[in-house]
Amino acid sequence: MGLFSKDIKTMDDLFLHTLQDIYYAEKQIAKNLPTMAEKATNRELANGFKTHLEETENQIKRLEQVFADYGKPAEGVDCEAIDGILKEAKHVIGNVEDKQVLDAALIALAQAVEHYEITRYGTLIAWAKELGYDKLVRPLELNLKEEDATDKKLSKLAESKLNKKAA
Repeated sequence: MGLFSKDIKTMDDLFLHTLQDIYYAEKQIAKNLPTMAEKATNRELANGFKTHLEETENQIKRLEQVFADYGKPAEGVDCEAIDGILKEAKHVIGNVEDKQVLDAALIALAQAVEHYEITRYGTLIAWAKELGYDKLVRPLELNLKEEDATDKKLSKLAESKLNKKAA
């Protein structure tokens, strides 16, 4: 089912599509976080990526529970947005030689991912409330809270240390 395709006729269809989108995105992110942790030269950044991998795995489990509570199988749909962000990350990681600049780039790339997730979770929460799916709201809010916290940690690390070192 593609976004804006004839398969999306109702808000329920749109909700399901977006849920499948973020599920796919979280699984792709989980596949890529180990590489980001490996490439990071700053220990705090590398550890942050490792911690976020654990959070992402828990977020995937929460999404699987949301699917179950919604009465649908947990399955993803291709998400060109996250695929594009991750493709860009691989390209940048492969082309930055200076390790300090690479750490700054990794933070920026990770924040692009976080911001995408934040928009998806915020939308899903609003739609779940509107559609009366109260049971689905709490796990989505937990995922959003973690994504927002990760974004703030990345900003703090970038602004307090890594951007200055890279400059």
